Order: sequence, then structure tokens, then C-alpha cells
Amino acid sequence: MSEGIVWMGAHSTTGSSAGLPGMLGGISLTCARGVDVDEFLIALGADIDELAGPTPCKDLVVPARRRGDQSPHVNRAMYGTCGDWVYVLEDWGMATWATGYRTVESMRPAPDEEIVCVTMNSWSPPQRIIHAPGDGRAWQAEFGEDTGENSSLDAALHSAGAVFPSIGEVGEAAVVAYYEEHGPRLPVAVFTAVGNYCGLSIDQEAVQAGDLPAVLLPMV
Repeated sequence: MSEGIVWMGAHSTTGSSAGLPGMLGGISLTCARGVDVDEFLIALGADIDELAGPTPCKDLVVPARRRGDQSPHVNRAMYGTCGDWVYVLEDWGMATWATGYRTVESMRPAPDEEIVCVTMNSWSPPQRIIHAPGDGRAWQAEFGEDTGENSSLDAALHSAGAVFPSIGEVGEAAVVAYYEEHGPRLPVAVFTAVGNYCGLSIDQEAVQAGDLPAVLLPMV
């Protein structure tokens, strides 16, 4: 196994992994517990027939779009389980759950279903952490902040150094200087915190090689 999920943060600014059989750079992570693997993937838009016969990411073909094609654009999503958690990895710039949980009925956080999402938000910055703790609500924070819910996840973010000083605490100039000095380590700190909170360990070599199963998810 690799070192938790710290490597995802370390490669968060690595260029596109389109040339790889799997994924490496700019991975968004969504993980959930209290829900079945297939159930969660179907809620994200996966085809039930794809789940009947899992396909390794390296063998999954993303259909080419033709001019005038009105069908939804799809992106590959690699998935697996670790402990109580189902995890979904995407490298197209966003996390599908993050784009749809407010408006798509199947993605709305349900009671007794906890979801933690780290979305790169390449198309709509900034990068965010979203936490649905299992009470039907969802809390979110930009990288460098906590969610404000005073949760165990927030405690993990503080412990990993993923919560930076705010303007209200130290003033704008000090915040700008702090981000200039420490900003490059922020993605590593965020993924460290989420990995520690969830107890996640995902093998970097298996993800990069595309050995984990994958499905196609429509863009929301």
C-alpha cells in the first residue's frame, strides 16, 4: 500500500494524466460510508450494466464525441473500498458529486450516509472540501479553511496544518504573506487530513497503472 492518500495532494498540480492508463495528477476524491458501492456509483450516474462486469480503468474506453452529439459528456471515475468507505477518484478537474449534490436528487446527502469530498474545481476555483456528516446537510470550505462545524474532520484539518490564518485574525498582509510561503503545501495538508480522518489508504501505483475498476459518469 502507498502512504495513505498524501500522494494525491503532492500531485494535485501535476499535469493532465490523459496519457496514463490510470490517474495521477489533479485527482478529486469523493468517499462515502453508510452506502453500498454500486448504490453510490449509480447515484452518481453510473450505468448499472457497467457495474455488473467491472472494467479496469486502463481498459475503459471513453467514447469520442461527434459534432452535434446531444448526449451528456462522460468522464471516467475509478473506484474502490477501504474500511467502511467507498471512494471515487476523478481527474477531469472536478468531483461529480460536488457538482450535483445540490440539484440532483440521487446525490443529495441522506441521513446516516456520510460523504467527504475534495474537489479540485479546475473549472470553477477555488478548491474545496465538502462534508456531509450524515444529518442530511453539507458543509463546505475552501482549501485553507475548516468547515465551521467543529467536527472531527475540522480537527483533522487543523492537526494536519490545513487551516491557514484568516484576515480577521492577522490582517490581509499577513495572510497574503502566509499563503505565499505555505500555499504550495496546502493540498498535501488537506489530503493528509482527509486520509487521517477517513483512515484511507489508496495504492498510488495501482491508480497510476489503471488497475482499479472504473465507470463512466455523465457530467452534471
